[in-house]
Amino acid sequence: MLKTVAVIPVYNHPTTIAAMVAGVRRYGLPCILVDDGSEPGCAAVLKDLAAQQADAVTLLVLAVNQGKGGAMMAGLKEAARQGYTHALQIDADGQHDVQDIPHFMTQAQAHPGAVIAGCPIYDASVPKGRLYARYATHIWVWINTLSLDIRDSMCGFRVYPLAPVVAVIDSERLGKRMDFDCEVLVRLHWRGVSIVSLPTRVTYPQDGISHFKVWWDNVLISRMHTQLFFGMLLRLPKILWRKVAA
Repeated sequence: MLKTVAVIPVYNHPTTIAAMVAGVRRYGLPCILVDDGSEPGCAAVLKDLAAQQADAVTLLVLAVNQGKGGAMMAGLKEAARQGYTHALQIDADGQHDVQDIPHFMTQAQAHPGAVIAGCPIYDASVPKGRLYARYATHIWVWINTLSLDIRDSMCGFRVYPLAPVVAVIDSERLGKRMDFDCEVLVRLHWRGVSIVSLPTRVTYPQDGISHFKVWWDNVLISRMHTQLFFGMLLRLPKILWRKVAA
C-alpha cells in the first residue's frame, strides 16, 4: 500500500503557498514544506502554516537557498526518513492544478514502481520563450534515453517512488536548480524505472513570481544535457540490451 506525502519547495511565495497547502490537504495528503532560504515574510507564513496544522504539515528549513533541485532533494530524503513510500512534487506558485492530484494518485496506485510525470497542457499564460526551449530539452532527453518514454521532463508536478529516487540522490551529483527535474528522470530511466506521463493543466504563475533565471538556468540545463549525453554513451550497451530484452 502506498504511503504518500506532498513535497513542496518554497522560495518566496507567501501569497500562494497557503492555497497550495489547502489544495493538497483537500485530497488527504500530508505535506512537507521545504523553506529554501525564503525571506522573513514568507518564512513567517510557512511557520504559521506548520504550527496551525502540526499533525499534517512538516516544515523543513534550509538556512541558505539551494535552488529548486536542492530543496526537492532535501524534501524527498526527509519524506523517506519519515517512512513514506511515495512523494508528490508540486510547485508553490499555483501553476499546477491541484484538482489533478486524484489522477496522479490513481496512476501511482496502478504503477507503484513508476514515476508519474506531469505532461503540461498550457493556456495562454505560458511565456513563448520558455515553451520553445522545452522542445529543445525534449529532443535531448529522447537522445539521452534513446526512447520517447519521457514525454515531458521539466514539469514539476509528479509522483516519485521514494526508494529509487533517493538511491539516485545518494549516488549521483544532481543539479540543484531547474536542471534537477529533467536530470533525475533521465537517471531514473537509465536505472529501469518506468515513466508514466499524465496530461495536466499548467498556468504561469499565479503570483507573478518566477525563479527561472533565463540565462543562468539555461546554461545549467545545457551543461546537464551534455553531461547526460556522455553518460548515455557510457551506458549505451546496457541501454541497447534492455531494449532488445524487452
